[in-house]
Amino acid sequence: MAFISRPLSFREALLLGVAMGSPLSATAQVYKDPDASVEKRAADLVSRMTLEEKARQMQNAAPAIPRLDLPAYDWWNEGLHGLARAGEATVFPQAIGMAATWDRELLKAEGRVIGTEARARYNQAQREGNVDRYFGLTIWSPNINIFRDPRWGRGQETLGEDPYLTGTLGTAFVEGLQGDDPRYFLTVATPKHLAVHSGPEPLRHGFNVDVAPQDLAETYLPAFRRTITEGNAYSLMCAYNAVNGSPACGSTMLLKDYVRDAWGFKGFITSDCGAIDDFVAGHKTQKNWEEAAAVSINAGTDTGCNFRDEYLAIPNAVRRGLLAERDVDTAVRRLMTACIRLGMLDPAARVPYAAIPYAENHSAAHRAVALRAARESIVLLKNDRVLPVAATAKRVLVVGPAAASREALNGNYKGTAVGQVLPVDGIAAALGNNRVTFAQGAPFVEQVAVTVPRTIFGAQGVTARFWNGAGFAGPVIATRTEREIDNDWNGIAPAPGVDQTAFSAEYAGTLTVPANGEYVFEIGDRRCDWSEDQQTYVLSIEGQPDVRATSKCFTGVPLSTPPIRMEGGKPRSFRLAFTHHSPRLGAGLTLTWKPQPDALLQEAVKAAGDADMIVAMVGLTAGLEGEEMKVKAPGFNGGDRTTIALPAVQQRLLDALVATGRPVAIVGVSGSALTYGSAGAKAKAVLQAWYGGEAAGQAIGEVLAGTVNPSGRLPVTFYASVDQLPPFGDYDMKNRTYRYFNGRPEYPFGHGLSYTRFDYSALGVQSTIHVGQPVSVAATIRNTGQMAGDEVAQLYISPVGRLDLPRRSLKGYQRVRLAPGEIRQVQFSLSPRDLAFADGKGVMRVTPGRYRLWVGGGQEGKDVPGVVAEIRVAGSRVLPK
Repeated sequence: MAFISRPLSFREALLLGVAMGSPLSATAQVYKDPDASVEKRAADLVSRMTLEEKARQMQNAAPAIPRLDLPAYDWWNEGLHGLARAGEATVFPQAIGMAATWDRELLKAEGRVIGTEARARYNQAQREGNVDRYFGLTIWSPNINIFRDPRWGRGQETLGEDPYLTGTLGTAFVEGLQGDDPRYFLTVATPKHLAVHSGPEPLRHGFNVDVAPQDLAETYLPAFRRTITEGNAYSLMCAYNAVNGSPACGSTMLLKDYVRDAWGFKGFITSDCGAIDDFVAGHKTQKNWEEAAAVSINAGTDTGCNFRDEYLAIPNAVRRGLLAERDVDTAVRRLMTACIRLGMLDPAARVPYAAIPYAENHSAAHRAVALRAARESIVLLKNDRVLPVAATAKRVLVVGPAAASREALNGNYKGTAVGQVLPVDGIAAALGNNRVTFAQGAPFVEQVAVTVPRTIFGAQGVTARFWNGAGFAGPVIATRTEREIDNDWNGIAPAPGVDQTAFSAEYAGTLTVPANGEYVFEIGDRRCDWSEDQQTYVLSIEGQPDVRATSKCFTGVPLSTPPIRMEGGKPRSFRLAFTHHSPRLGAGLTLTWKPQPDALLQEAVKAAGDADMIVAMVGLTAGLEGEEMKVKAPGFNGGDRTTIALPAVQQRLLDALVATGRPVAIVGVSGSALTYGSAGAKAKAVLQAWYGGEAAGQAIGEVLAGTVNPSGRLPVTFYASVDQLPPFGDYDMKNRTYRYFNGRPEYPFGHGLSYTRFDYSALGVQSTIHVGQPVSVAATIRNTGQMAGDEVAQLYISPVGRLDLPRRSLKGYQRVRLAPGEIRQVQFSLSPRDLAFADGKGVMRVTPGRYRLWVGGGQEGKDVPGVVAEIRVAGSRVLPK
């Protein structure tokens, strides 16, 4: 045998050991060999673990196994519309706003940005030895539950009410997240929450849905199927609720029959957080964690987001005979396969994504994608020739609580938006500072404090000073002037040179209220996630005793003044002292108040008297609607809404503004439908801006000014009232979403106007379609207006004379940009599944008969440009699940 002078590779050493009969052949660590198959590596690694070690790896916070060189890893990371909860990141519009773009290419680009920033953050965390939650590569997004009812507070996290739109956009997002390398994932995407999950939030831990087979196959599962079979998502999250009597994370019907057997899913399934404990405490289908672990793992759940270490009961479940260790092995192999495909066990030089630097986080290129998304997400619902804002409108009043509120921009599951421009400032930048004035006008709701507006601090603003350490000692590190005290410093320093883990801050200035009355001031931190965080506050207001508080990581309001009698127009000095200490993350500081609503209203009406036009920015925040929240205010319940009407205090503001006779343009900020009553009917324009992310302020200003032509389309139906809908807890699709709704909505799914006009002609499609043959549909679009713009061409199919099927269904869409006078042909290709509908047993069938095809700028209707044809389908086919 020739002498080898260079070091042996793993494979050479293995082959040499086999040839010489060395014990290496029996002990070789195949899982460390980057050239071995992923399957063999995962199996080898799992074979070396004890049962207890396997159980710990099935927790979301999996500990290291030093003897196997397996690092600790937390499977929990969030990337719904940007990386969340761990510092600076690119913050896109909330998911429902991204859906309003109807732009698959953009959703894929968003996913790629999030995946790249996750890698940048993970690579840096590895260098620092940081294995905390939110620094991993398994992203628990997208949320592709069908937004069947506008009352659901988490609907903002979804991609809308339509299974085709949700599935195609979700698939593009998954593809962006997971990257395009044939061997390694950029990150792993996790579509959630499987399945039939959309509130009510207060009932989710024990709620059962007896879903009709037709609704399951036609509405609730298609988006999940598409992200698996077309997007190749490598992970799924199962839901809290039960489906047909079985908790979703223990449903063999969902996880085995559909996901693994019918769809061929090879990846891993994670539970929602605490969902395994819900088997025992909520659904009461199992008596203890051993039984719950056994049922969930046997059904196909591989890892648990376990607040109470539920899966540590796995060894006892095996010893009791409830669970076979080979099924535990199968689950852990799936997890280890993910680790290997993420490159976590391989040399960095072999993993292309390991070289992504931290500088890629919130880079200029990524910010440009967020700005594009914010622009495309805005939907022009109504326009009576007042937008774009005319040059003759020399004085524009921007009014409303959403005009200067960061909370109203970012939605839930958010990252830290650095450099964010508030809407009032974005509008001033677009129209000219000398044209724009501002008044808060109203809180979001009377019962919940709102950010103290800049008008209370005066033109001089507030002086902020920062020290390192929690004792106000040593030199002042930074001084600046702020217009509001509304800060999110999660994972970032509050100013250059300031230690984000331990610092002191002082805000000083004056408070001048608009009218005599009693006012309550509160201090809140909307960011806190860690129990180790320590905050202290002292609020001093002239003529009042100091108010002090010390708290650990709070999610409510730890400091509130008693009602303070104040004189309108008379300044009072104040000082807010704040210290923060955390071993992990940064802080947040917001000064809020419960104002006198009548005083704010009168101030706004007075300002309107001097205005040529009014932009009313009203709506909600993710502090009012969201996941399982404790909000005590009329119209809200546990994170959900009980009405889609604008909160009463804001409705009074709108009514008063419209009554001035000045033209009013409403800009709505929310996670779903809002109705504005008679003021909405009288307003000259209505825009829907969602929770628009880091670039929302700039984008809103550009759309109002006309430098950006609005092009968003509604991904949900804007109903006139919840009175048009079935009870919230009813999951039957009858009279829900545009596909089954028989009433007249305020604004339909797919609706969106432009500052230009588009015409459709020349619909091309064969009159008879034989099942199995390719089907092509084409139409011609022309921009007949005077401004360049994007049109979203939409293809709908309506069965003729079939009352058992959806009224119409979206089966294609394309976003096209057209210059004035430009003509473009759009083409669609229909697959057999696009022509199939579920029968009463949930079987997807292509059936013979007549169908109406519509291609247009929205659903077929009066004043909607489009073309229509009737086709006949010949033959039939049963499709797989």
